[in-house]
Order: sequence, then structure tokens, then C-alpha cells
Amino acid sequence: MRKVGEQEKRKLKAKQIVTIWSGLGMMGLVGWSVAVPTLLGTALGIWLDRNYPGMHSWTLALLIAGLAIGCLNAWHWVAKENREIHTGERK
Repeated sequence: MRKVGEQEKRKLKAKQIVTIWSGLGMMGLVGWSVAVPTLLGTALGIWLDRNYPGMHSWTLALLIAGLAIGCLNAWHWVAKENREIHTGERK
């Protein structure tokens, strides 16, 4: 019975935390955490292609690398928020 009460308290707390604004904030965080590394990789790739031209495109390679890093970064943030919501641990 006590376990059910604790689960109910966690659910109520999660409902209070998850509002429309926090959802929009999370979307913004996820967007920026993907966009920034992608843009930085692309900018570095363009610079490398202009200054050190070669057979392969640095721009394309670093765009893909930045995108991958950004997706891992976004996954980290979403997993962290999900864990905090479901366990009630806010740090």
C-alpha cells in the first residue's frame, strides 16, 4: 500500500513539473543541442575546405559528425529529464 502511495505522489509531482512551457523549453533545448554542433561542424568544414582543399569534403564529413554529436547530446538531455520526472530527482 505504501508503494502505491509513493508512486501516486511521483505521478502528481510529474504532472506539476510537466507543463506546456517546460515541454516547449525541452523542445528548444533539444533543437539547440542538435543545431549548434551541426553548425559548428559545418563552419569548420567550410573553413578547412577553403584553406586545405583535398579530394574529400570536410564540410560534409564534419556536418555529419556535428549532427551525430548533436543527436547524442539531445538524447542525453531527454533521457536525463525523463529520469528526473519518473524518479522525482531534481538536481
